[in-house]
Amino acid sequence: MTLWLASQSPRRRELLKQLGVAFDSVDVEVPEVRGEGESPRAYVERVACAKAGAGLDKVIARDPRAVVLGADTEVVLGQRVFGKPRDAGDATAMLQALSGRTHRVISAVCCVDASRREMAVNESRVTVAALDVEAISRYVATGEPFGKAGAYAIQGRAAAFISHLSGSHSGVMGLPLHETAELLRSFGIAV
Repeated sequence: MTLWLASQSPRRRELLKQLGVAFDSVDVEVPEVRGEGESPRAYVERVACAKAGAGLDKVIARDPRAVVLGADTEVVLGQRVFGKPRDAGDATAMLQALSGRTHRVISAVCCVDASRREMAVNESRVTVAALDVEAISRYVATGEPFGKAGAYAIQGRAAAFISHLSGSHSGVMGLPLHETAELLRSFGIAV
């Protein structure tokens, strides 16, 4: 049995390595578009399972005993889902909206094999300190916000912006390790 991570994210790869499990990676392309009327949680769950399913489709012919892990993480303020910023202006607007407020970070993890699918969800609450225009501008200029939901990396320079975290640090990074380990064990993978 081989564990496959259906992700292009270097952060998810690093986090999964922390669990000490052997895995291969498979790159998948899954549209990340929230459906009309779809709740933020349902959206994150759907995308995580779509990634796992797409990964299984890619590897099942050569690895019939494959277990594929997919994940999705989104920053949510109210009912607004903050994906990855398109450009510097978008990153700036996201950080301005999050400044001085508490938001949710929803991370879903989905495991699939040829016969079953299981999912776990972690929700954390993150409070961003009040940020002035200069702090946001300096941060955006580092390039760190790009490719990150909500335009920040809690494991990077943005850690200085976080005044409170209630939940999973690894979940905010993109792969909640407790939930991931539980899922992997349920599929017979020693963690």
